[in-house]
Amino acid sequence: MASLLEKVATLISANLHSLVDQALKSNSLAVIDQYIRQVDDSLADLEDAAATVGGEVKSIQRKLQDHEQKAGELDHAIDAFLVEGNDGTATAAQSKLNSTQRLIQTYKEQLVRLQAEYQKLLEAKVKLEARLATMKQQREELQALLELARSKETAVKAMRGLDDLMGSGDTDISRIAQSIYARLDKATTATEMRAASLDEQIDQVLDRSTLDGQLAERRKRLGLTQ
Repeated sequence: MASLLEKVATLISANLHSLVDQALKSNSLAVIDQYIRQVDDSLADLEDAAATVGGEVKSIQRKLQDHEQKAGELDHAIDAFLVEGNDGTATAAQSKLNSTQRLIQTYKEQLVRLQAEYQKLLEAKVKLEARLATMKQQREELQALLELARSKETAVKAMRGLDDLMGSGDTDISRIAQSIYARLDKATTATEMRAASLDEQIDQVLDRSTLDGQLAERRKRLGLTQ
């Protein structure tokens, strides 16, 4: 379980700013898709590990309950044997009670350890799910941004072709090219406006300082400040 939690901790602490920057620089979502796949795999492992440990917790609790009941019965039996003057049987019962109590203590220690492990797995699962939700949202926004960038590149290539037409020496062709230029200029401006809006949205998603500050204030108000 330790290695799994270490892997999950690495994914949780991953620099999302860096992943987004890499995606933008490479003009590809591959690095983000790889991160999402790793998170999905780790979530599946976490769920399996949590189910396993949770099952062990229930098993230990059941055994603990059975042995505590047995200890109570032995305790009453010892008193009854002593009242009857049956010291030999009382001694044997006391020895069995001592062994049962040691076993109960062992189960209690195991239960504490397993419950702590189970809680760690659940907490890691919640944190990783939050990370996954954030990255999936950013992926959608980045995909839209990259599509806009590709559209703009197409427009630039078209403009280069129009430059050739403008220099052809034919007045009619030149006039048509100027008209197309005007339409492309308008479309490019609209693209830039939408790209700027997406940039702002990405900055808002990536800028966690405001959200962290708000959560810190809530923790302080609720008396949860560490």
